[in-house]
Amino acid sequence: MKILIIEDEPELKNIVQNFLEAEQFIVEYAEDYSSGLEKIISYEYDCILLDIMLPDGSGINLLKEIKAMHKKDPVIILSAKDSVDDKVAGLEIGADDYLAKPFHLAELLARIKSVIRRKKQDGENTISYKNINIDPENRKVLINNKELVLNRKEYDLLYYFVIQPEKTLQKTTLAEAIWGDYIDQADSLDFIYSQIKNLRKKLKNSNSEADFQAVYGIGYKLI
Repeated sequence: MKILIIEDEPELKNIVQNFLEAEQFIVEYAEDYSSGLEKIISYEYDCILLDIMLPDGSGINLLKEIKAMHKKDPVIILSAKDSVDDKVAGLEIGADDYLAKPFHLAELLARIKSVIRRKKQDGENTISYKNINIDPENRKVLINNKELVLNRKEYDLLYYFVIQPEKTLQKTTLAEAIWGDYIDQADSLDFIYSQIKNLRKKLKNSNSEADFQAVYGIGYKLI
């Protein structure tokens, strides 16, 4: 899952980024309003960590931009401001949560998992499609109650498909979601075919009722 940190304090950004990457998240970064807006326009995220006080604008105004674009990316406001008015303003505009600085990293992780669970998993701790059952908390996949061993990228790909089954996913969308925003500079996305092929073989060998269908010239969908 991919997180965007919009934060102008390098030390805090580094601490949060290193922590979340250790928890198997892909982490992208913007240090101000303008670069944050550019990333939000260009990419999608599983969660956005948004500071209110940015060098060239207000995080509250950036939140308004997100909602005006009808983006569905969950937003957690991170700010040294801890007044009731700030919390109410952010939540009324559409933030999913609010965490005051300083905060414990364990609490931040819990908040991130909570908003992702609400937005992506309909509030459920596990998600299922056909006879595939995924436990995101422990990054486990079960097929017919037997664990399917996947590497990190295979798991990330399968999770991304299962939360939106039977929807055609473009190769560029898959690449950015699983490998990070920088992948849009790659000369070729052929590596996605190899990943899908390997994952498809593992699903078949485990008697999965789901399979990948290639949509010519676009991408793939889980059926």
